[in-house]
Amino acid sequence: MKKLSLLMKELESRLLFCKRCGMCQAVCPLFAETGRETDVARGKLALLDGLTQEMFKDSKGVFERLNRCLLCGSCAANCPCGVNVLEIFIKARAILTGFMGLSQAKKIILRGILAYPETFDRIMKLGFLFQKLFSRPTDEFLGTSCSRLVSPLTEDRHFKTLAPTPFHRMTAHPGRDSNQSGLKAGFFSGCLIDKVFPQIAQATVDILNYHKIDVFIPEKQGCCGMPAVSSGDMKTFEQLVRYNLEKFDAENFDYLVTSCATCAFTIREIWPMMIRKDSGALKARVKRIAKKTLDINRFLVSKVGIKESLERNDDATIVTYHDPCHLKKSLGISDEPRILIKANPDYRLKEMVDADRCCGLGGSFNLQYYKISADIGRQKCNNIKASGCSVVATGCPACMIQISDMLSKSKEHIIVKHPVEIYAESLNRKSKRISGLSQTDCDKFQKVTHT
Repeated sequence: MKKLSLLMKELESRLLFCKRCGMCQAVCPLFAETGRETDVARGKLALLDGLTQEMFKDSKGVFERLNRCLLCGSCAANCPCGVNVLEIFIKARAILTGFMGLSQAKKIILRGILAYPETFDRIMKLGFLFQKLFSRPTDEFLGTSCSRLVSPLTEDRHFKTLAPTPFHRMTAHPGRDSNQSGLKAGFFSGCLIDKVFPQIAQATVDILNYHKIDVFIPEKQGCCGMPAVSSGDMKTFEQLVRYNLEKFDAENFDYLVTSCATCAFTIREIWPMMIRKDSGALKARVKRIAKKTLDINRFLVSKVGIKESLERNDDATIVTYHDPCHLKKSLGISDEPRILIKANPDYRLKEMVDADRCCGLGGSFNLQYYKISADIGRQKCNNIKASGCSVVATGCPACMIQISDMLSKSKEHIIVKHPVEIYAESLNRKSKRISGLSQTDCDKFQKVTHT
């Protein structure tokens, strides 16, 4: 109760800044679909004004309305009063979960599995072995499947299955180089990239090696904690933060990089936001690593110095780009992934309409409210198709899952990629061009193309 009262006091002081102007209505993807005032930030904040009383009267109802949120940050990014709506909603969920407790299902998933990375990895390994029994391919081009069984959780979904080999079993650790660039980076893979899109992690490491970045990849990394904190489970969240700090504190590095937009946002913003001030040394450790954390697109452009290619290919593949909410709205990263794409002359970037409109996944929102999530996702799918592209790129593996689902169901043969995959292709292209040169000339060529 002491922890709850501290959180409550912080929350009340932030609620005062909302003027109920309604600007959040214009940008909320959920409100655009439902038209319900309780689905928009202003309605939820009005509800939270009386949280102390409501928590005792109808805590379940309050929590349910708070969960009907994508946590996309559109309201916070466009608030004229600067109200950090995401912080308020996440802390409110923590307060309500602290009061009500977790459901049995979430206890099993979060505290029984996700909180223990080695257990999580073992279960995912079993999941891969058995997934063919419960799923069947629907689109080999996009690599999506659907369920063989009728269930509320999988019905109508076209989903990406677990990769045959996760990234943590593909690479040697800790992965060091000669450090010719003078930079050293820790690499945080993230759950989805590790287990569903290991090719993104491999492309990231290949790029870092190409640019002579010393790479540190701790074994048995844990989840960043976003599923736990968004469910209000502070116990699992803090356990995962401590676990990952122990892994990465084992080595000194200049930057912690990740190819997952949500992981970058969580470590950089949510960790310092949600670790209590009275946590002492833990708070200081979290601040240090948060300050070092960069999304891979920003790291490559601002620290390594990647630039757009001056070459032009007349037969270039048309690619469009979707801005993940946690990258553009929460971290202000928009130009950098586009620069990575333009660094490959075999691709021509063509912007879609509303590139930064939420795709509708929203983590667990997609599991609880799939119909609304799919309705939002279909609009994104239509914008992608209208661009005339053959490839759609995005810097978030969760967005890749949602977009793949929507494209698969609409029978569109549009490939979904991460910007680092596109940039890595350009490095393979350069490698082929210089394969006949001597090692000295090869090094000179790489130095020229890098600058």
